Amino acid sequence: MNNYTWIEKKLHQLALSSNFMKVTMFDLERLIFSDIKKDQMQDHVYISGLARSGTTILLNSIYHSGEFASLTYDDMPFILSPNLWSKLYIRDKNPELKERAHGDNIKISTNSPEAFEEVFWETFSDNYESHKLYKEYISLILKKNKKIRYLSKNNQNLKRLIDISKIYPDAKILIPFRNPLQHANSILHQHEHFLNEEENYPFAIEYMRLIGHSEFGPDYKAFSKSGIEFKNDMSINHWLEQWIIVYEKVLRLPLESGNFYPICYELLSNDSNFWSHIKKLLKIKHSYSIDDFNESKKEIVKTFDMNLLDKAMNLYEQLKKISSKKLA
Repeated sequence: MNNYTWIEKKLHQLALSSNFMKVTMFDLERLIFSDIKKDQMQDHVYISGLARSGTTILLNSIYHSGEFASLTYDDMPFILSPNLWSKLYIRDKNPELKERAHGDNIKISTNSPEAFEEVFWETFSDNYESHKLYKEYISLILKKNKKIRYLSKNNQNLKRLIDISKIYPDAKILIPFRNPLQHANSILHQHEHFLNEEENYPFAIEYMRLIGHSEFGPDYKAFSKSGIEFKNDMSINHWLEQWIIVYEKVLRLPLESGNFYPICYELLSNDSNFWSHIKKLLKIKHSYSIDDFNESKKEIVKTFDMNLLDKAMNLYEQLKKISSKKLA
């Protein structure tokens, strides 16, 4: 994104800064291409967890099966009109792989899937028909990709997991989680990285804001600010506390009986049977092998609150037990 031309940057700003433009393009898309059917398959897959929990590698692994439609970088910047934009924009048939802005060695191309769905929710959050419009939007993405199953990765969906479960009762909702101390350290590292990049790459930061990316960096918005003890987001304790807040809410979901599946990052990285069970759950045959999941474990040199960590680890063990049981 830092290599975008001046015209490309302006096009992104034009397409994503204005709610009027987004709604207009969506209405035009619906007018020309919408043909939603009541009997369409609803066995979709949703991935949503706290940032840095392995959501991207899980997304890529499932998408690699070739059985799913997903939003990709090619759909930018007219995210809400995928069919119309695909008719106007000439794609590169052999796009070059480049490391993404996170600096985490994950390489992407314009064909790579990504979390752009939040643009829809930000645009229609106050619309009383948002759920109906959302189903129509998904049907448009499926039509453009000539698929019958949708794959979503959007960490912001943590705020609306129950809603998604109601919209698509047959969907599989995967909620990745990770060892809390390693997880908190990883998010803090990304937070510092994007704060440091703000002056050097202002458009990259604006790009993240335009797509609703507020998990870390200059536009960071905590999942909860109410009653928190550790307010300094440059402290690992802040991220440990946010981890606890997020995954306490996950544990209150109907995990035993519902269509929610906690996915343990460490099990995914170290147990080949665990990935096989996920593939069976999702009814996919072809994907990356377990060798593509590598556990990232860093030495923690930052000072942290032991009582906070103990509480987080207790939650982690509960989630890990449920994760193993549901995917046995």
